[in-house]
Amino acid sequence: MSMENIAGARKPAKREDERTVAGEHRMMRRADREVTDPEQIAAIIAACDIVEVAYADAEGLAIVPLNFGFDYEYDEADGVAATVLVNGAETVGSTGVVAADEVGCPGKLTLWFHSAPHGRKLDAIRAAAGGRLPVAFTMQADCEVVAGRTTCNWGEAFKSIVGNGEASLVKDLGECRHGLQALMAQQAHMPHVEFTDAQVRSVTVWKIEVDYFTAKVRAKPAPAHMHQRPAVPRAGVIGAR
Repeated sequence: MSMENIAGARKPAKREDERTVAGEHRMMRRADREVTDPEQIAAIIAACDIVEVAYADAEGLAIVPLNFGFDYEYDEADGVAATVLVNGAETVGSTGVVAADEVGCPGKLTLWFHSAPHGRKLDAIRAAAGGRLPVAFTMQADCEVVAGRTTCNWGEAFKSIVGNGEASLVKDLGECRHGLQALMAQQAHMPHVEFTDAQVRSVTVWKIEVDYFTAKVRAKPAPAHMHQRPAVPRAGVIGAR
């Protein structure tokens, strides 16, 4: 099933009765654009170069664009044949779709980052309760402006991931090494890079363990002429001068 067909498969076009309820996640309003197939979700993440991470600290609200790596795990209960671990690799072709009344994407997503040992982000993580900083994030791929019939209905085709979770510093050397390998897999398409202990210790590795996220696709519409019926010449007009 194609990415365009996955979004909206067996779902209503829109959910207009969703409302904000404290402590709960509302379902995506544009059900026809929601993606719940795990391998399609992994492919969207793998196509993204940057994730924007938002958080609040003593200074106020902040948002920062970052390179990232990722792990995405899902199992039979999510509609695929076996447990799969995706680490920056492209995947295609699953037919699994979660039920239309479930909220958010299936599986477990972890985002990996590295940075210098000091800075606002790391200060915020260290200052958070238990060293776990609540964050929100978004990433996009395949963005393209779509012209509208009038100036008020232009739009954009895109694939996106939006979610929230908790950021924390990684202390274990082996886990740090894995995070750096995930980064290289995503950013350089080099999934098997080896790092020495000295190299691992030279940077600070941190991660976001995602609590909840959604995936969305707005496909580029077919050109208008593809929807038009072919013109049928009127009798006696062909070849007329």
